[in-house]
Amino acid sequence: MISAVVLAAGLSRRMGQLKLLLPWGKSTVIGQIVTTLEGSGITEIVVVTGFRAGEVAAAIKGARTRIVHNLHYAEGGMLSSTQVGLRALGEEVTGALLCLGDQPQMRPETVKLILRRAEDAGVERVLVPSYRMRAGHPILLPRATWDRVLSAERSLRDCLQGMRREITYVEVDTASVLADLDTPEEYERAWKGSTTA
Repeated sequence: MISAVVLAAGLSRRMGQLKLLLPWGKSTVIGQIVTTLEGSGITEIVVVTGFRAGEVAAAIKGARTRIVHNLHYAEGGMLSSTQVGLRALGEEVTGALLCLGDQPQMRPETVKLILRRAEDAGVERVLVPSYRMRAGHPILLPRATWDRVLSAERSLRDCLQGMRREITYVEVDTASVLADLDTPEEYERAWKGSTTA
């Protein structure tokens, strides 16, 4: 069983407002991500909250999610949220699909492709989507890697760098795996693109 871990604890400093609650389609940024995962065959979605956790949880109320809170979101960054998410998963979970909470452009086709590749390989390799030789998200972490992530102290990037021999890059035909929303300008461009697509 592969579960999704959605990192939704950040402070949104560069955006100037909580980007997870910004409008996206008929929903919000975080709502769109959950909807995409629900439509991609993921049976368990764990959302890791932090900053303004109650509002984030309220935005996805009624969705098929489980909320866990990262007490150290302000100083722990993505690594601490990933650790909280992994610890919340049960023994039956063989892999965690690590999703960014500010990537509403994520496509169901990309998620399904990664899930198929993971199942074909027995959930033994770290799977990273790649567009034109650039690595993106979501990332599949097999259970065999979790202990190293849980014991890491620096950053998630450094942790993944240490696993580079265990990474398989999955080529995709969409730049959406590279896109996230950090600034108002990035959001405006992405929002306009989503409404005209």
